[in-house]
Amino acid sequence: MGDVTRLASGAGDAPLTSLTRHDLGRRLAALHASGIGGRSLARMLSAWRAFYAFALERDPSLPGNPATGLKAPKSPARLPSALTPDEAVRLVAIEDTDDRWAVRDRALFELAYSSGLRLAELAGLDVACLDLDQGEVRVLGKGAKERVVPVGAAAREALARWLGERARLTRDADPALFIGASGRRIARRTIERRLAAWAVRQGLDRHVHPHMLRHSFASHVLQSSQDLRAVQEMLGHASIRSTQVYTHLDFQALAKVYDAAHPRARRKR
Repeated sequence: MGDVTRLASGAGDAPLTSLTRHDLGRRLAALHASGIGGRSLARMLSAWRAFYAFALERDPSLPGNPATGLKAPKSPARLPSALTPDEAVRLVAIEDTDDRWAVRDRALFELAYSSGLRLAELAGLDVACLDLDQGEVRVLGKGAKERVVPVGAAAREALARWLGERARLTRDADPALFIGASGRRIARRTIERRLAAWAVRQGLDRHVHPHMLRHSFASHVLQSSQDLRAVQEMLGHASIRSTQVYTHLDFQALAKVYDAAHPRARRKR
């Protein structure tokens, strides 16, 4: 009942059942002004609606549910965390080794960064999806929508080496491109663990997850090309709005350069 208690604390001596929609709107605005975010306010509103729905069940003579129709202020969109180009290169630059799993991991990470694939898309790839001669990969994305994405030269080299290792590991006709020690398709959780471990080994001082490579791909391509529509197509976003968040990442990169280089660029935070 903590959310309802917050409502009561702003109502003073007035009974909660006497509050109007206008009263609740003012209380909502005051809580927002105090620094409470949109998600927390949306949760509070849900609790208030439930409280008044219960009160109406107990006393049908009440005028109605004053929380109905109220909406919480939207929280600002969270910008996805991306690696810098130098960090991305350092992460995927796993040295040549006789460790077949390091070979696999480099191919995984190179492809993720090269083509901006989701974790589920990476794990779900089959060998038949990959065309190294054409430099492309066929991906089955959200909503079972298929798209074809370019694969960069470094990723093609890493994948070619992995395919050689993979041929010596498969025990049957498993179609999976990336497999584990069992000879079966690699699990998503395994990809997450291996990426986090390699990030530490490669000297990155923050947690790295597969979606961060996707974000890095999108922001770096956009910074270089300024072609939002092309990035949308490669990411498999149904709406351009989903891709527009990367324009904010692009501005952040420009702002950092500006702040560091311009003698009068120091801005108040």
